[in-house]
Amino acid sequence: MGYFFSLEGCEGAGKSTVLKLLADTLKQKGFRVVTTREPGGIEIAEQIRNVILDRNNVKMDEKTEALLYAAARRQHLVEKIIPELDKGSIVLCDRFVDSSLTYQGYARGIGINEVLTINKFAIEDYMPDLTIYLDVPPEVGLARINKDKNREVNRLDVESLQFHAKVREGYHLLLKQYPDRILMINAQNDIDIVHREVLNKILQFINAR
Repeated sequence: MGYFFSLEGCEGAGKSTVLKLLADTLKQKGFRVVTTREPGGIEIAEQIRNVILDRNNVKMDEKTEALLYAAARRQHLVEKIIPELDKGSIVLCDRFVDSSLTYQGYARGIGINEVLTINKFAIEDYMPDLTIYLDVPPEVGLARINKDKNREVNRLDVESLQFHAKVREGYHLLLKQYPDRILMINAQNDIDIVHREVLNKILQFINAR
């Protein structure tokens, strides 16, 4: 059985960059590593991603959004994550269930427990072994997005600053709720420092097993 690690954070926290650096370093150390993302990771889930994040879909209901994320997650899990874990891979995932709990459960106001119930049906007992939350104030993250002309700007990126502040509040609630699984890293630091801190946390976890 492999290891399942997820990276979480508000928009512009640097998850994708850290994930790539992390994968490269772990591969150099001899690990079999697979990187993926949510929503997406496999063809069906990427199609659902396009629907969720399309900036034209402004009429999308909050519960519809939550259900679409859960559907994409289910397909991603059974088609990619579980088979890779069975092969002994380290699976590094850019977002997983905690994103739904914060974005739809807390920031959209559906309720964290309600969204967790939807996702328990989708993922059964599969949860990340360890989740790294990259913490950054929303105004800093959004400023990074606005600077990066090559980055995809999606429906969530154009939400209000107040919405993104609620997302961050939601993550901090989850940190208190799952202190053994979710670890926080200050993502305002230089990317090399963030990468090194995340790498150390993951290697510590692996070496303790």
